Parts: sequence; C-alpha cells; structure tokens
Amino acid sequence: MRLKQFPIVILLSLFHFLSYSQPHTKLWNGKKCAVVLTYDDALNIHLDKVIPALNAFNFKGTFYLIGSSPAVTNRIPEWRKAAAQGHELGNHTLNHPCDGTLPGRDWVGNENDLTRYTVARAVNEIRINNAFLKAIDGKNERTFAYPCGDFTIHDTLYYNQLKNDFVGARGVASGFLPAKNVDLTNISAFIEDGTTAAQMIAQVEEAEKANSFIVFLFHGVGGEHPMNISLEEHQKLLEYLKKREKDIWVTTMVEVAKYIRQSQQ
Repeated sequence: MRLKQFPIVILLSLFHFLSYSQPHTKLWNGKKCAVVLTYDDALNIHLDKVIPALNAFNFKGTFYLIGSSPAVTNRIPEWRKAAAQGHELGNHTLNHPCDGTLPGRDWVGNENDLTRYTVARAVNEIRINNAFLKAIDGKNERTFAYPCGDFTIHDTLYYNQLKNDFVGARGVASGFLPAKNVDLTNISAFIEDGTTAAQMIAQVEEAEKANSFIVFLFHGVGGEHPMNISLEEHQKLLEYLKKREKDIWVTTMVEVAKYIRQSQQ
C-alpha cells in the first residue's frame, strides 16, 4: 500500500511546487525579472556609443532628454532614428531645474534653480518638452524622470499635475518591490557612478531573487559627465544580460511602467 501511494505523493508535491513557484518566477512578461537601462541628460555619447552598443544586442534603452540641450537640438535626426529603432525618448524637462539650496548644488544657476520656479512654470516647461519629444518620435506615451531626484517646489509635489501626461515617473531611490507595490509616480532606480559590471550584475541577481525589477540610472558611459561608468563595464553588463535573455526581460521604462500599471488593476 505504501509503495502504491509513494508516486502519488511525489506527483502531488510536484504539482504544488509548480503551482506556487511558477507565478513567482515568471512575473515579468514571462521572465524572472525585468531590467530597464535608462540614460539621463541627453549626452552625445549616448548617441555615439551607447545606442550602437544596445543595438548590437537588440536591446532597447530609455533616454531622458533635456529639451534645451545642444545634444538634442543639434542632433534631432539621430534621436528620431533611435526612437524608430525602439528606444524610448523620455522627458527630463526642458531646462533640468534642480533645488539649488541643497548641499553640493553650487553648480545650479539662478535660472535653473527649482526653488525659484512656480509649479505652473515647471508643469508648462515639462509639457513643452513633451510636445517637442512628440515632434521627434510621434509618440504619445512616455515616462518622466525627476531632475536631480527633486520632487517638490515649496513643499508642493509638482508631478501631481502631470500624472495624466505620463505612464510613470522614475525617481532615484533604490529598492526591489513587487509590481503591486510600485508607486508609478516614483519608480525606484539604482544610480550607477564608477560601478563595475560585477556590482551591476549582483544588483540584477538581487532583483531576480526578489521577483522584482531593476532600473539602472546612467549618466556618462565612457565620459562626458561627472557621474560616469566605463564603456567596458557597460559592455560587460550588456553581455551578461544577453546571456540571461531567457530569464531577464530587458525593456524600456515606458513598457515596464505599462506592465506594472496593468498588473495593479
């Protein structure tokens, strides 16, 4: 009797394992976790080095563009081509205003000091940048990234007036959350500055263990910005992600935000 029951016990155990473990390991578009590669401040090196590197692996990145940046206004056809290839052109405001009263913000000029803005001005400039970006890529859906991670103007959350303009907004606080707990007005991100590929890969593996996702926040990749990682380390990360493509969903911020929004309904 015991011998006859033994296979049944095994089959029941296997059934329960598959029933309960599978949803937790395939939560992200049928994969174990999601990775979003985001690049801030509209740098020439993003067009010259980063996008070709992503294209070589058939990966899509999110590039948060400052509308007034010469690297945008002087290279519109190249950004349009990048969008046509599937890369997201995100909104990083028209003039990148930051709170100049905070420590280490001596570089913030009066004209770009967020504390000198009104909420109406901030909202207007962001919407102007949205119109500009649509003129480049023709798209209505995109995400926003807070310059310097600053959320408020005189204690007012200015993004509250922009929730219907974007699919989501990327912040700067790191963390691994399940999709149902993600605040789409402040999507977590990991700032990379001088980081090695090994360190970034470890972060991806932590996201995978947590059944979560990770948003990488890059600025310079091989130079052009004080916050920088090397091209070589960036390349190694891409190579790792390509090898793990079966388990890792590498996509844009707008696609992950849409996926999270749908999962929360």
